[in-house]
Amino acid sequence: MKTRAAIVEGPGQPFRLVELDIDEPRPDEILVRIKAVGLCHTDLTIKEMLPAEMFPRVFGHEGAGVVEAVGSEIEGVAVGDQVVMSFRSCRECERCRTGGVGYCEQTMALNYMGYRLDGSTTLHRDGTAVSGSFFGQSSFSELAIGSPDNVVVIDPDVDLSVAAPFGCGFQTGAGAVLNTIDPDPGSSLVVYGVGAVGLAAVAAAAARGGGTIIAVDTKDSRLDHAARFGAVGINPGGLPDGAVVDEVRKLTGGGATAAIDTTAVPAVISQAVRALAPRGTLVVVGLGESRLELDAVDLMQNGKIVRGCIEGDSDPLTMIPELLAMQSSGALRLDDLITTYRFDEINTAVADVAAGEVVKPVLVF
Repeated sequence: MKTRAAIVEGPGQPFRLVELDIDEPRPDEILVRIKAVGLCHTDLTIKEMLPAEMFPRVFGHEGAGVVEAVGSEIEGVAVGDQVVMSFRSCRECERCRTGGVGYCEQTMALNYMGYRLDGSTTLHRDGTAVSGSFFGQSSFSELAIGSPDNVVVIDPDVDLSVAAPFGCGFQTGAGAVLNTIDPDPGSSLVVYGVGAVGLAAVAAAAARGGGTIIAVDTKDSRLDHAARFGAVGINPGGLPDGAVVDEVRKLTGGGATAAIDTTAVPAVISQAVRALAPRGTLVVVGLGESRLELDAVDLMQNGKIVRGCIEGDSDPLTMIPELLAMQSSGALRLDDLITTYRFDEINTAVADVAAGEVVKPVLVF
């Protein structure tokens, strides 16, 4: 079969639309015709980081579409179903069996390496393998192959351009609040970096009724979005060192109960920990530099917790329908954050989100 896909030929290169060959689905696979796909920060950072030998490659991991074909072993997913595609997990290791599918022992192989577990690729060009299977989908393509663990059937009435970001970005931010922090009405939450992931966290905290919510970002336009969910905004641009910490402590009466960092900037993470209340928790959802510098005395004597969080500690098979139900009911309104682009405008979407002109680009076919 043929599919039109956005390929990246090498590290740091732009997306280029080409025609590729895609496999028929195997007995345990699902073929999805993509109707919309979110552009996530992970797509952009990983294409800069991977070595040249892992290209050419097709990215995309927030696909939403309609099931085109299913393998003979597939149950619960049928041709014509509307679906959202998310990250893969083996569902067999101890971590998966105990609810931690985001921490699956096979995460790297299933989501990042570019091929199936048997070493084969789903995509080819002129007989040569093209790395695909990014997050088990590579959905910057008209057709994508997924699996029962990462293809989530949704209501047929849901707008797929709205549903797509729930496959990763919105799920990560909202899940970090609902699953990991679980705020109560007397709590306080600070979200550092309110792009798509951070704003989903702010919106989820508002939906949960989690007390004081503070958004920290250098872009006033994003703080305006956060204010719509009831958050108090802090723009650290031009402020002296320590001013953000002081302001957070003032607004929360001594320190935040919890915080989420989406920036992956070590200096921001350090100040986020300092601004926590005793026994407060910082949840880190962004990945950047490999080393952090924290005040060990503050950390120990105040019983503070710093922990990582993958995909909002979510199981997409249950979390995505839950979040979409909240979206449909009006409890979690994230559709205003989305700006749609034609699929062939992918590089324009990349430029716009990098410039901070849009929050969440979604490519539509």
